[in-house]
Amino acid sequence: MRKRVVVTGVGSINPLGHDLETVWTALKEGRSGVGYTSIFDASRFPTKISAEVRDWDVTKAGRDLTQWKHRSRHTCFAAGAAIQAVEGSGIFDSPLDPTRLGVYLGAGEGSQDFEAFSRMITAAIAGDEIDFAAFTKAGLDQLNPSTEIEQEPNMPAGYVASLFDAQGPNTNCLTACAASSQAVGEATEIIRRGDADAMIAGGTHSMIHPFGVTGFNLLTALSTNNDNPTKASRPFDRLRDGFVLGEGAGMVVLEELERAKARGAHIYGEILGYGSTADAYRITDIHPEGRGAIACMQMAIKDAGVNASDIDYVNAHGTSTTVNDKVETRSCKAVFGELAMKTPVSSTKSMMGHLIAAAGVTELMVCLMAIRDDVLPPTTNYENPDPECDLDYIPNEAREVSCKLALNNSFGFGGQNITLVVGQFVA
Repeated sequence: MRKRVVVTGVGSINPLGHDLETVWTALKEGRSGVGYTSIFDASRFPTKISAEVRDWDVTKAGRDLTQWKHRSRHTCFAAGAAIQAVEGSGIFDSPLDPTRLGVYLGAGEGSQDFEAFSRMITAAIAGDEIDFAAFTKAGLDQLNPSTEIEQEPNMPAGYVASLFDAQGPNTNCLTACAASSQAVGEATEIIRRGDADAMIAGGTHSMIHPFGVTGFNLLTALSTNNDNPTKASRPFDRLRDGFVLGEGAGMVVLEELERAKARGAHIYGEILGYGSTADAYRITDIHPEGRGAIACMQMAIKDAGVNASDIDYVNAHGTSTTVNDKVETRSCKAVFGELAMKTPVSSTKSMMGHLIAAAGVTELMVCLMAIRDDVLPPTTNYENPDPECDLDYIPNEAREVSCKLALNNSFGFGGQNITLVVGQFVA
């Protein structure tokens, strides 16, 4: 029989706060973390708003800033969230073989030196041609090798492992918006099959930089509601015009149940089901009938050993893009059938923006809080009903209702679909 996996530690740094309890309070109150972009000058971009992590640096996680000054923004977020999760879990209160503690992250690419790159391009311009020798020389003269290596997506996982002497399995995946949910699902499987006793899992990302915003603007994926930042992210609303780019990190400590019970650990909930599928359709477009999303939800529900009718709450991928919200609604109807109209669904991206690789695990922790407190967070800015999005989206105000099982969706560019089912721990 496969081993049961529970969550014994949580950590979060995102636009709504620097710990999960602060974030959860903000979500219940419907507060927004969206504002005008300050990390770089976005005044000439079509999108001038984002959801930034403000008033935080790695010193607040007890790290020496001089040692971390060349490490990427998202790596620092990862360290902060991981320290919260591990210290809160008390996982080292009883002996733990370091080779049985692993790390599985969904982390994006690191920071890049855009000013240096601009100088390299300028040096290479020679009339109508590009002087690649001059470009290379400028790069060798200006780029910092320590900074450049921090671009690699695996770096946060390496740093997190070194913080806690985690010598077990160490992996990073970058499946776009599904990455950290996939990391949690795969980490769960590692424990289930007995290859580790505990895993630090989650994700971290920051794409609030010129290349990130340019790319998403070219895809017409970002909201351009610059005049009203806190109203820009409006999942399932008829007037939605794209998502708001966010950043941050979320981490959970996953632990084999018997070990957690033996040491008297506090258990936030149990990872019951994991589904992973691909649309196999287009790189940027979700399948119009939601075939991958439907199969993914069904797989996770089956893996959890429950029925669709047992699900009390769905934390939707809910990006606030026209196509995603419509297709996710259609997919929920296919999975839940006649109960779809009665199953509460909400998108917390309406308040914290889209954390990309860090989104899924953050929303999983929201599900854990909903189960703990019997409170479902709202979809804010839902003001104009869309006939193609007609589910119960918990509009604008949190709802007190019994919640024992929650389903969390994460659907990424490239057609990657991940669904997790989490439940109240029952001995």
